[in-house]
Amino acid sequence: MTDPQHNLSLEEMDRQSVIHPFTHLKDYASGGLGDPRIVQSGSGVRITDQKGRTYIDSFAGLYCVNVGYGRTEIAEAIYEQAKKLAYYHAYAGHSNEPIIRLSDYILRHAPDNMRRIYYGMSGSDANETQAKIVWYYNNVRGLPQKKKIIARERGYHGGSVVSGSMTGLAVFHNAFDLPVAGIKHTSVPHYYWGAEAGESEREFSKRCARELEAMIQAEGPDTVAAFIGEPVLGTGGIIPPPEGYWEEIQKVLEKYDILLIADEVVCGFGRIGTYFGSEYYGMKPDLMTVAKGLTSGYLPLSGAIVGEKVWKVLEEGSEKFGPFAHGYTYSAHPLGAAAALANLAIVESEDLAGNARTTGAYLQERMQAVFADHPIVGEVRGVGLLAALEFVADKTGKQRFDASAKVGPRVAAACLERGLIARALPHGDILGFAPPLVIGREDVDAVVDLTRQAVDAVTDQLAREGLLKAA
Repeated sequence: MTDPQHNLSLEEMDRQSVIHPFTHLKDYASGGLGDPRIVQSGSGVRITDQKGRTYIDSFAGLYCVNVGYGRTEIAEAIYEQAKKLAYYHAYAGHSNEPIIRLSDYILRHAPDNMRRIYYGMSGSDANETQAKIVWYYNNVRGLPQKKKIIARERGYHGGSVVSGSMTGLAVFHNAFDLPVAGIKHTSVPHYYWGAEAGESEREFSKRCARELEAMIQAEGPDTVAAFIGEPVLGTGGIIPPPEGYWEEIQKVLEKYDILLIADEVVCGFGRIGTYFGSEYYGMKPDLMTVAKGLTSGYLPLSGAIVGEKVWKVLEEGSEKFGPFAHGYTYSAHPLGAAAALANLAIVESEDLAGNARTTGAYLQERMQAVFADHPIVGEVRGVGLLAALEFVADKTGKQRFDASAKVGPRVAAACLERGLIARALPHGDILGFAPPLVIGREDVDAVVDLTRQAVDAVTDQLAREGLLKAA
């Protein structure tokens, strides 16, 4: 399709006008990466591009299209709200009906101690808000030195200044002058790579907690304000925590009066089989971050959920400092709230958390059955409708491929050739899966079969290139 005003195709207009995230800018602009894949439509777990090719999207966009594509119920809810009130701000006590009803709904499904929600547009800005809340909280308490936030290596919390600093992936920091001061990173709880010989999962979790405590003591407990973590590490590798991890971590946080921020952007609203990942792992957060599955990506909306302990101090802050001076133009946007209400109604009525448990268990079983003994798969892991394959050159010796071989991206590309979207994750040779929560067993079988074809094809390539250890 071309634009009659200047006779350029959509593809060429895109190259000449759009800056794409996580894209080699020069290569893309020059055409070296080929044409963009312009997505035109979607239905259920599938999308269709501008050339008419259909793909199974086994990553739900970016972990977010929980209810699947093409849900007209959400489109109609947005339309009906737009006809009545498309926008008004939430400053100085102004509100709108959808955001009020949404807040009430979320708090009734959240942990009992949650009390209020501050709305933004993305998980990144929600975690930025969480940092400001943490700093404000300790200023109100008269603890101006207690401001540091500890995240984890390979954790993902966003791409803005503070949330990007919390993210424990170097690619988000390089050449951006991140992380900023006051953000620290403790060890990643990945048992496969991190455990010592003979160490059980529980022992490994205790060691992770000791390493966290040592960091707190080195920094000074009176300077450390909060710890942020995803219930399951997402973009850093889709890594479920080892046995007892959150129990051991929370003991340390309680000992030193450190707030726990649960980043539920990926796990929230049913992805691992419970409404929130915190529930699944027995976490007791003081603050929770939500986005993605809140609207299934149909409109941008995020939330910073504030628990009782923090909320009481925020109220005290108004007595000391006046109005809570934090806000965005689009905070509590009525169209985002209307989309979220319609989306969460689907999540509840279709029991998508239940499907994540049952169909998710089937996905985990099939992945284990097909890939556990595959010669280049070192680990098969996951929980609910999150799964990952990690590729290694030598299973017995746990030897990684050289990064230059780009095994993860090659498998992702081979999947794409076969009509399957899976995501090569940015730390190691890892292929991730996070399909829409509406997926059924038949489509799980298709995902696993197409992945097997792709992995086998890349294995053959690696063997021809001499990159596999001889049997």
